Amino acid sequence: MPTCYIIDDEPIAIDIIRRYLERLSDFEVKGTFEEPLEAFQALKRAPVDLIFLDIQMPGLSGLEMLKALARKPAVILTTAHREYALEGFELDVVDYLLKPIEFQRFLKAIDKFLERLPPAPVSAAAKPAVEPGILVRANRKSVRVRLSDVLYIEGLKDYVKIILPEGNLLTKELIGDIEQRLPPEQFFRIHRSFIVPRDKIDAFTAVDVEIGKFEIPIGRTYKEAFLKWIEKQG
Repeated sequence: MPTCYIIDDEPIAIDIIRRYLERLSDFEVKGTFEEPLEAFQALKRAPVDLIFLDIQMPGLSGLEMLKALARKPAVILTTAHREYALEGFELDVVDYLLKPIEFQRFLKAIDKFLERLPPAPVSAAAKPAVEPGILVRANRKSVRVRLSDVLYIEGLKDYVKIILPEGNLLTKELIGDIEQRLPPEQFFRIHRSFIVPRDKIDAFTAVDVEIGKFEIPIGRTYKEAFLKWIEKQG
């Protein structure tokens, strides 16, 4: 289970991130810090896998702290100001969250962090690797959806329906946000309201895609790009 610190001189900002993490089951918050110098010493004594780091803090800014650390953990920067984004990414941070932080945007940053984790060492029992997936909010909890289970995804105004073999999930998220969190070599948006996985396509015509018993329409403005994508992916 990844460990993390939350570092921010605003208690409300710390509380928001902590509550977001409590909605997930994959993280252990080892500490929270309002004083940047105290956090700096803690990071030297007891490193963690990930820190949520505010940029503007009295005494020592988040960027100054990051530059001074000999052993740098993964970092998700948090700030109310866009102008620090470039410098943050030059320091190889995982992501850059603008306050106020929305939960769906927070999940996207978490996905990026999880993608960076090295594969778990193979034990003598040769445990199977964890399949790639995304976290979505459904039925009042955070649900991890395995990408290999997705039949297709449908956008419904302010909601997205994820079609799975064992049933459907409905999450309050825009289809464009979901699209950005999916690997482009595996998933393609064929219509303003539909995303399909390449390995589930049984057949397709100029107007629709067949996945099992489902026929999903191809939007006219998406058709040319879809055909090029199919040809490229093979």
